Amino acid sequence: MSDKGSPTFQEENPKTPWADYRPPSLEHVPSHGDVENAPGSSGLNPIDPFLLRDGLVPEDDIAGLRRRKKGKQVAKYQTEQNDLIKSLLKPMEEHTEDAIQEEEAARVPVKIAIYASLAANVILCIIQLYAAITSLSLSLLATGIDAVFDIGSNVLLFWLHRKAGKLDLNKWPVGGARLETIGNIVYGFLMGSVNLVVIVESIRNLVTKPDSDLKDFHLPSIIAVAAAFGVKLALFIYCFSLRNKSSQVLVLWKDHRNDLFINGFGILMSVGGSKLAWFLDPMGAIIIALGVMISWGRTIYGEFGLLAGKAAPHSFLQLIVYKAATFSDDILKIDTVRAYHSGPDYFVEVDVVMDGSTPLWKAHDLSQQLQDKIEVLPNVERAFVHVDHEWTHAPEHRKAPKHVA
Repeated sequence: MSDKGSPTFQEENPKTPWADYRPPSLEHVPSHGDVENAPGSSGLNPIDPFLLRDGLVPEDDIAGLRRRKKGKQVAKYQTEQNDLIKSLLKPMEEHTEDAIQEEEAARVPVKIAIYASLAANVILCIIQLYAAITSLSLSLLATGIDAVFDIGSNVLLFWLHRKAGKLDLNKWPVGGARLETIGNIVYGFLMGSVNLVVIVESIRNLVTKPDSDLKDFHLPSIIAVAAAFGVKLALFIYCFSLRNKSSQVLVLWKDHRNDLFINGFGILMSVGGSKLAWFLDPMGAIIIALGVMISWGRTIYGEFGLLAGKAAPHSFLQLIVYKAATFSDDILKIDTVRAYHSGPDYFVEVDVVMDGSTPLWKAHDLSQQLQDKIEVLPNVERAFVHVDHEWTHAPEHRKAPKHVA
């Protein structure tokens, strides 16, 4: 089940690698039912027609590999393969239940992370603006501007999260999942614009050179920014364990991580401008602003990928292929499987092949059951199952490439 050398399920090849493959041992599975509802489909002995369980490597063997000089990479690979096999063998209902339980368990901690970040950012904004204004330090001004926009980030994410759940589905049929992604992009561009102003002002300061070689050292400002650094460190540590539980917390965690660099470096360069050389302060402001712009640029790039329809991870494609192939023995072949982002979640398309004599009602019911099960998997927004009676045609729903003369 390794990614290396495994088939690509989104290729243009009209006859995919799975087209000629039929599950080898489905004779024992009820012919008119869902494989996952068959006896033995849960618990310690799930349905395993491909004998994937034989590929599991015992934990003792993996631990032995880790003790070898060059065995850590092999141990990591085998651990990933074990996790993949266990994921494939786990019934869809368990995937859904596990996701629900994780969401319920993380609900209160996520709310604490969101509200604590908002409250802290409001207080730290006032403190850091005081530090920037009283010290007249460009480096601390850069940290103060970032603190102001931290509040904007929290409020925007909170508002968009609530708005996404209240959209009128008649006007917005795909729902509001993409709103947070769009909000991150807009906010990132605003951050870049403001920090560009900081860079211009710092360059002007470097060119004109102030009258005095060293600016005055202002201890209260340094203490204020140091306090902000400590609070951000605590929030960073708290959000670290929750970053994969909520898209809101993930953005907040990245923001706290960036603030650690911004505040820490801002303190060093501001003190350096007071004690060592005057140009260290504007240079520090330029470096901080560039760091913020680069960080948000990477975030924007990733968010654009989600909106543009970036493919889902290969392990997720393998899960969908396996579940479709073992869903029922009336499904003879898997023609095409696609899964791609539409915002933070996935759209899934599955083309399956049934016998041409299969009654319409049966083909419809089986495909509908499979679609319903896929749609309740974690991170799946919509699923579409298409049924055909042959697999030699070109993949459906693909426009022919346009040839420019």
